[in-house]
Amino acid sequence: MAAHPVDEKLPALKMATSGLQHVAAMYAGVVAPPLIVGAAIGLSATDLTFLTGACLFTAGLATFLQTLGFWKIGARLPFVNGVTFAGVAPMTAIVASTEDKSDALPVIFGAVVVAGLLGFLASPFFSKAIRFFPPVVTGSVITLIGVSLLPVAFGWAQGPNPRADDYGSTTHLTLAGITLLIVLLLRRFTRGFVKQIAVLLGLVAGTLIAIPFGVTDFSPVGEAGIVGFPTPFHFGAPQFQLAAILSLCVVMVVSMTESTADMLALGEIVERPADERTIAAGLRADTLGSAISPLFNGFMCSAFAQNIGLVAMTRIRSRYVVATGGGFLVLMGLCPMAASLIAVVPRPVLGGAGVVLFGSVAASGIQTLVRAGLDKDNNVLIVAVSLAVGIIPITAPEFYHAFPETAKIVLDSGISTGCLTAVVLNLLFNHLGKDHEAHDVTHPMEAGEEIAAAR
Repeated sequence: MAAHPVDEKLPALKMATSGLQHVAAMYAGVVAPPLIVGAAIGLSATDLTFLTGACLFTAGLATFLQTLGFWKIGARLPFVNGVTFAGVAPMTAIVASTEDKSDALPVIFGAVVVAGLLGFLASPFFSKAIRFFPPVVTGSVITLIGVSLLPVAFGWAQGPNPRADDYGSTTHLTLAGITLLIVLLLRRFTRGFVKQIAVLLGLVAGTLIAIPFGVTDFSPVGEAGIVGFPTPFHFGAPQFQLAAILSLCVVMVVSMTESTADMLALGEIVERPADERTIAAGLRADTLGSAISPLFNGFMCSAFAQNIGLVAMTRIRSRYVVATGGGFLVLMGLCPMAASLIAVVPRPVLGGAGVVLFGSVAASGIQTLVRAGLDKDNNVLIVAVSLAVGIIPITAPEFYHAFPETAKIVLDSGISTGCLTAVVLNLLFNHLGKDHEAHDVTHPMEAGEEIAAAR
């Protein structure tokens, strides 16, 4: 019996190039949090480079846990794990409230350890929420994931620094457009392996085209060292402060909610629907990766939604490809010079490729909604209100400005609010009460049932 595509081991070259695509797609998301938090603390350039390398290293370890797994840990799906951006705001708040800035990172690390361990214990209970995710809910959430990520691509397309004079310049947008065009042409006119690595080839071509425009900066390669190791507790032993712990426990709940939605989305795309056991194992990998991460000076880890778009577009579903990407992340953490090669790719070039990647996620969500029974008024209402609530942080970023900072950690995550809205409305309209007709009920999706029917 042939192995499922998720468990397929590809030829070495294809494995390596496809793994690099995943690293390129998520690199900016991994390095942004340490750069922001490090800048808030006032770290030196050397320490900032060290912190960034540590986050790459721990992202690789967390990816191994998620893709390869052991015991009951790891969804064993093609998931990339890395530093969750949801923790940036509370971590910078911790920095601001810490008098001695040298204690800021130890306090953050202590809070991440506790939040990770508590999340690990809660994973089997949290995973039982699977029965509240029928296609009408998962389709809404998958669509929101894609829509929520598109502004990231648009921001990349405008340039690396929103305060710079050339932010959003014609040059940057042209480079993004050229990269997008190259990816589209490769996808349209090539076949086989070349077609599958169209994003990676587009990134390489876009980077080379950007050189004459002065946008490509090779200086990080010359400044980076060849070998480096994230020495355990480099910034000091973890410190445990209640306020910081509570703050990052809230982030952990948000992260687990988004990871659950991501696993459901990826399960649909790779045709191996994520059941309760898979979600519990995936959440254990997320939370254990987070608990271990501070040992090597890393932050809280979570599944990266942007890589779902790459899987959807390339149709390369092997978890070993993503595990190979995790290997590259570990190597980058151990070799700063290797990490700097990915950093050479200009942000506008990443933005052009991101439009395809993130748009593919939204398209996958729409495909799921097509199967959700939108001919029923109840389901139309669920989708309409869930999408509306979910895009509030995108279209009106200051909408929740009057709410407490703790509440905004959840409210500013459109994926989390949209997901919760869809779950509650599905219960209200399709499960509670007995006055609606039986054929209007959207039952929870059994593992493989919807996929099999659709195929």
